[in-house]
Amino acid sequence: MLTLPTASPRIAIIGLGYVGLPLAVEFGKMLPVIGFDTLQQRVDELAWGYDRTHEASADQLQAAQLLQYTTNPEDLQDCNIFIVTVPTPVDSANRPDLSMLIRASQTVGRALRKNTLVIYESTVYPGVTEEVCVPVLEQASALRFNQDFFCGYSPERVNPGDKVNTLTHIRKITSGSTPEAAEAVDQLYRRIITAGTYKARSIKVAEAAKVIENTQRDLNIALMNELSILFNRLDIDTLDVLEAAGSKWNFIPFRPGLVGGHCIGVDPYYLTHKAEQVGYHPQIILAGRRINDNMAAYAARNTVKMMLRAGMDAPRCKVGVLGITFKENCPDIRNSKVIDLVNELQAWGMDVVVTDPIADAREVQHEYNLTLGTVDDLHPVDALIVAVGHNSYRALNPRQLRSYCRHPTPVLADIKSLYDRDELAHAGFTVYRL
Repeated sequence: MLTLPTASPRIAIIGLGYVGLPLAVEFGKMLPVIGFDTLQQRVDELAWGYDRTHEASADQLQAAQLLQYTTNPEDLQDCNIFIVTVPTPVDSANRPDLSMLIRASQTVGRALRKNTLVIYESTVYPGVTEEVCVPVLEQASALRFNQDFFCGYSPERVNPGDKVNTLTHIRKITSGSTPEAAEAVDQLYRRIITAGTYKARSIKVAEAAKVIENTQRDLNIALMNELSILFNRLDIDTLDVLEAAGSKWNFIPFRPGLVGGHCIGVDPYYLTHKAEQVGYHPQIILAGRRINDNMAAYAARNTVKMMLRAGMDAPRCKVGVLGITFKENCPDIRNSKVIDLVNELQAWGMDVVVTDPIADAREVQHEYNLTLGTVDDLHPVDALIVAVGHNSYRALNPRQLRSYCRHPTPVLADIKSLYDRDELAHAGFTVYRL
């Protein structure tokens, strides 16, 4: 039976990214917490009070007075609760990459003692915790699952860049490998989650619930993207249609767009991987993925068509792309579909200048071999693509955008539909949007 002292847990958070750091900060306000990460620079920055993800302010980091940072696995030895929050991406063939999860489990396993609890938050397909992670924990620790140590799964629901729906204000799913473990996990999160918790029937149920949350959103956006392709051929503005349909009380307000990042653009592949393992070939999920994965190149090609119709010598034009992150007001560039748009434009021979006020230029260079530039009235372009809805871009008006363009008949691709189409046309733009 689980005998963890609920009054004196000693927590280790494994992975201090978008998911792990907010957890470490909240728990660190009231409980002893070791924040572990393999990147020394990340640990050093946090110790100095700086979070490059902008999920925690300097004041919030300072408020977590019981939180310590380390890259040394030896510092985990005295912990009795481990929470694993490492990334779970896909590889180049869209197959789940569990390597970081396995390495984290090995690190935890070497620090495990009897009557300890290991909780996973990383997004996985149903069965990973008990079928993949537990054997690693047992091998590394020489302890027995559900006798010497116990597991839980509580999927992350972090929305990077969202300063309203933050960790404590989002209801938390919890689960455990035994009824006692499930209750211990639930009680632990109730300490910090003011929105409350939902105790799932099993770990597999909790894993499945997480992976379908983003799959559902992926499919809804895929439908909007397919409709935008159709409406473009019918010469109908998609946003006009959606606003009209939205006058009905139960119409769901999804919009077309580029689907990247480390959640919506990845999680469906985890579910389809598991489906194929059990002999089922999913059709709707994969169809939605195909549509969304192709939208960036589709948007680029449509922009080129409009440039040609405007009389531009497209292959010799300079195109400005505003935004490289995978979503607005967030510095995360992982799996950004904007790079697909850039690659498509470059394949036409165009000179593409990408700018972003939030992204880390060094990360962009390392990840995509792309140097961020400048687009403004002093560094004009022939055509403009607003790819990400950062607040700084939303604040621009058509007159300002027009000053960024040197061509007499410029094209503006408003991928996120940030601006009034008529005002853009009045400023002299030929407008394209999804």
